[in-house]
Amino acid sequence: MTEAVARLVAHWEASGERIALGDHEVWCRLVPAATPSDRAPLLVLHGFPTCSFDWRLVLPDLAAERDVILVDCLGFGLSDKPDVRYGLRLYADGAEAAVAHFGIGHVDLLTHDVGDSVGGELLARSLEGRLGFTIGHRVVTNGSIYMDLVQLTVGQQLLLGLPDAVEEAVGADGGTGFRSGVVGTFAPGAEVDDVELDGLVALAAREGGLALLPRTIRYIEDRRAEEERFTGAIERHPSPVDVVWGRLDPVAVHDMAERLVARRDGARLVTLEGVGHYPMLEAPERFSTAVLGFLSGP
Repeated sequence: MTEAVARLVAHWEASGERIALGDHEVWCRLVPAATPSDRAPLLVLHGFPTCSFDWRLVLPDLAAERDVILVDCLGFGLSDKPDVRYGLRLYADGAEAAVAHFGIGHVDLLTHDVGDSVGGELLARSLEGRLGFTIGHRVVTNGSIYMDLVQLTVGQQLLLGLPDAVEEAVGADGGTGFRSGVVGTFAPGAEVDDVELDGLVALAAREGGLALLPRTIRYIEDRRAEEERFTGAIERHPSPVDVVWGRLDPVAVHDMAERLVARRDGARLVTLEGVGHYPMLEAPERFSTAVLGFLSGP
């Protein structure tokens, strides 16, 4: 890690705080709105295998007129990385703990990748009447909502093929494979600053996180076993939902976005042409414009 990246990561860490989640701690951050308004705080949920650092480039836009809540799921980024069985309920517990910690009772929701499914668990709890806050408008972005359409990468398939255990060999390359796996989901020719990628690698590798990837990816097994719970809640929850999707996503293919919009009356879709799986990194300005266009509108 270069000195510049080390400083960036340290500054990012210092901008948030660690809160208790059972016997462990998760890192979270409340970013105050640049211009206070009556808009609902925005809960933002990151994807696999990265963390909330994903959102750094779009954070100023997202926080222009509303508070933004970020949280690293347990096992990711700056949160603890214990040797436990990971899954969507555990990830959702961390998000719920962060919202409660900041004393917030109502949020809008922006989700990406596994964050879509974590959001699905929160929505399922809401439908069951046992979520500690209410959810207003939602924006869903590139994630594996429909498992029959998922195109897992070779790396993801290899991780799922490993035992559900800590695997030191996974991180033996210092993060080279991790970086290649993330970049491999970008659109061809995507220009993402090396500093952003180096920061993501550093945060993933923290506290032996790379060796945990065969455990943290087990959320896919949850999705396969209980798709109706997570996807069903995304489709049925009464809060308005809109969709922003990178057209060239090789994993969560664009057909997913089209299917969700077709199944949900009133849902709108913005497709980001020439963009892959990480629109907030590949095209931050276009992504922010699309998301805020939905959240600021009717």
